[in-house]
Amino acid sequence: MPKQKNDKALQPIDEKNKGTNKNRPIKNKKGISNKKQTSKNNVNKTSKEKNIKNNKTPKRPDVNVRVAFLGGLNEVGKNMTLYECENDMILVDCGLAFPEPDMLGVDLVIPDFTYVEQNIDKIKGIFITHGHEDHIGGLAYLLQRVNIPVYGTKLTIGLIEGKLKEHKLLEKAKLNVIKPKDKVQLGCFEVEAIHVNHSIPDALALAINSPAGLILQMGDFKIDTTPIDGDVIDLARIAKLGEKGVLCLLSDSTNAQRPGYTSSERTVGESFARLFQKADGKRLIVATFASNIHRVQQIIDVAKSVGRKVALSGRSLENVVETAARLGYLNVPEGILVSIDSISRYPHDKLVIITTGSQGEPMSALYRMAFSEHRRVEIGTGDYVIISATPIPGNEKTVGKVVDELLKRGAQVVYEKMYDVHVSGHACQEELRIILSLAKPKFFIPVHGEQKHLRSHAAVAESMGIAPGNIYIADNGKQVELSKRKMSVVEDVPAGKVFVDGYGVGDVGSAVIRERKRLAEDGLMIINAVIEKETGMLVSGPDIISRGFVYVRDSEQLIAEAKLVAQIVIDECVHEGHIEWGTIRNRMRDDISRLLYDRTKRSPMVLPLISSI
Repeated sequence: MPKQKNDKALQPIDEKNKGTNKNRPIKNKKGISNKKQTSKNNVNKTSKEKNIKNNKTPKRPDVNVRVAFLGGLNEVGKNMTLYECENDMILVDCGLAFPEPDMLGVDLVIPDFTYVEQNIDKIKGIFITHGHEDHIGGLAYLLQRVNIPVYGTKLTIGLIEGKLKEHKLLEKAKLNVIKPKDKVQLGCFEVEAIHVNHSIPDALALAINSPAGLILQMGDFKIDTTPIDGDVIDLARIAKLGEKGVLCLLSDSTNAQRPGYTSSERTVGESFARLFQKADGKRLIVATFASNIHRVQQIIDVAKSVGRKVALSGRSLENVVETAARLGYLNVPEGILVSIDSISRYPHDKLVIITTGSQGEPMSALYRMAFSEHRRVEIGTGDYVIISATPIPGNEKTVGKVVDELLKRGAQVVYEKMYDVHVSGHACQEELRIILSLAKPKFFIPVHGEQKHLRSHAAVAESMGIAPGNIYIADNGKQVELSKRKMSVVEDVPAGKVFVDGYGVGDVGSAVIRERKRLAEDGLMIINAVIEKETGMLVSGPDIISRGFVYVRDSEQLIAEAKLVAQIVIDECVHEGHIEWGTIRNRMRDDISRLLYDRTKRSPMVLPLISSI
């Protein structure tokens, strides 16, 4: 495996210029040089020639650029990278991640913006590589804190506008549309946009020019020679940059474990054509990512060819389709789209429903269909369901649960392993090798993926001749410093997970998540008691309420023991003169918790409620 380099921070070279001729001959009014000055000048000239002869040319200090990783490493989602050079900073992407199963109640996970807020005066702008949620989903939350210029392609900015409108930030936002081959100068950085292929149009790689050298960040990409829109990845530009010299390459590692090449998106359209014919007489329901516009285009095209109408189910899907069609990235024939509310008017064999929920998300349209919670779609034997996506790591069980429910209701279900109904938008090993061979980077940092993906990509880079010492497998919060000669690991920066729960951002931390998990697993026991304020004597109670722990009527002995422990705690505290509600609550919670664990081997949350009269 590649060896990780952990050098100390670079020490800039600081050497005084030698041989500089500061004293030129001064001419008099007649244009004649002063002899004394001329003589001194000749001495300096001789010294300069001597230095050149001895190869002692003046050295300039190396200029360094720092790269900090705020998200996207050792995880799937919330991609965010920060670049710093000569007191200027720029950002690349600001995505979100979906919560893991143990993040109870959490809606979204976004990067920690602490380091950005600490350096707000240095931030010149943020570049967005493409319009997927794991690259734009956190942007609205960032712009609530720091209103910085945003740069992206027309479709990417269009999708961002929709999100900012929901958050009431659109009017204040500084949005800038750029095109491939455009160059944007922000401080000491010149950023060039390079077209790449992905599962969404208008995706970019970024060539980041700095005084330290050129850094190439590939974004999410694959090499598709037959893309749906006909616009292939600009390999020629990458090759040209490689000839000029790429200091460091940051490249997508999602499919680094897969050999060969990623299939073209066109293969999915061919599969749809065959499946649509196979589903003759049945209603077609196709689940895919809302942002996969090329996929949606192919579904619409095939639906038109077989004489079917198309209905959309899912708010995010409807928004993306509307934006893409308005901006010219989606060709929707007139009359083919129908409202989901009107689908009862059409026979099953004349209808295709495109829906969200390919990852089994609990609130998605497909999930609600599977569990008979959808307001318009009732799944039955007349339905042919195609799940056109691969489960994100960790979502396999959720997707499997949805598939099982669909099958129980009589639907026929097709997914990737059964048919070619999905291709990845990320490059496999041979495509990664092509980029490495064209860019010829001095240093290499694999990004975008879990540890196994990053290490596999590092191994690919090493096989292409990059020295192990020039490869670094980073993590969120790590920061590297690059110069023309060296890559070093420097001090860490704040980076972590910020939970979004409803309207709350960051107010739910790990402690709250632990409490929610405890409540979910072991339940809650509440002890109510009323105490006389002056004497501390028990007036009423203690009464026991159990929620999610035990059924009170079936556990009378345990409840009686808990009441007795509560009574003893109150009596002991009064006897000892501790008539402080905090002391009584803490002792009651500890003693009853021990009792419950001894009797049940479970640890419910114990909540004493002590009031006084």
